[in-house]
Amino acid sequence: MNTLAQRLNVDRLLLQAPMAGSQGSALALAVCGAGGIGALPAAMLTPEALLQELITLSQGTDQPWNVNFFCHTPPVPDAAREARWREALAPFYAEAGLDIAAVPAGAGRVPFSHTVADLVEPFRPPIVSFHFGLPAPDLLARVKGWGSVLLSSATTVEEAIWLEAQGVDAVIAQGVEAGGHRGMFMTGELTTQVGTFALLPQIAATVNVPVIAAGGIADAAGVRAALALGAAGVQVGTAYLCSDEALTSPIHRAALQSEAARHTALTTLFSGRPARGIVNRVMRELGPLSPAAPAFPTATAAIAPLRAHWEKQGSGEFSPLWSGQNASGCRSASAADITRELLKGF
Repeated sequence: MNTLAQRLNVDRLLLQAPMAGSQGSALALAVCGAGGIGALPAAMLTPEALLQELITLSQGTDQPWNVNFFCHTPPVPDAAREARWREALAPFYAEAGLDIAAVPAGAGRVPFSHTVADLVEPFRPPIVSFHFGLPAPDLLARVKGWGSVLLSSATTVEEAIWLEAQGVDAVIAQGVEAGGHRGMFMTGELTTQVGTFALLPQIAATVNVPVIAAGGIADAAGVRAALALGAAGVQVGTAYLCSDEALTSPIHRAALQSEAARHTALTTLFSGRPARGIVNRVMRELGPLSPAAPAFPTATAAIAPLRAHWEKQGSGEFSPLWSGQNASGCRSASAADITRELLKGF
């Protein structure tokens, strides 16, 4: 048993990836109940919803669970860039018969803050994880004071070294195959992003804390491969998106289980930050990495009405169909069954 597993009092480190917008506490509890470590994504939850989910998790299992936060710096409003973005989307609005002038600017994701920490602190979560680096030192000190295991994602060796220096208990090595948002925080240069099985051994050879592999792991064989390359555990997301307990929409589920899932790309169109999803019409026509997209998370506001319009027509062509490069494990089954299959790799 490795040191992180000992601290968490578990035999195997199988972490379910937090997937904002696609799950809540029900998925996390199902994973915990089957011997994995469930996660709650908090970035898109209102304070009231977060409180209820934390109550449900803390009362629903005696196994370790993870609550995940974004720690981005909210951008300074940029009227010129917002105008370019709306100009790029205007033809799609016209086609849909929507008024782009009626769309308010805004953000749909908030970073970790002292206000959020005040709400979380009474629960002292077994694990607290962060995406996009770490919060400010005073906030980080609060989390450490709870006794929570501290995790964050690294997409390069340099990020892993920095995270270790800040005192994380383990590094999540997020390969470029992973679905959803890249955790990159030291650079915006996408050429620095490499695959899990190239990144993992380099990070494991460089840092002294345990390394958890994430990206492209969809079955027990993938788990075994990650462990062979030095991982102390694995984090799996896409394989859970079609589980019974996930909140994934029918449109998204259908795409994940179709041939379309073989073609994914990193895109900034849906949030302003690189994230991997299934290629659809808006990605093809604007280019997945359009320079017109405003900074994270402000791109979301203007594309959301298009998403809503086309989803009512049964189409996901303007939706963020988040998926990793390996959706082969994405099946309709209970999260418990999926967890038990993955655990066979340990």
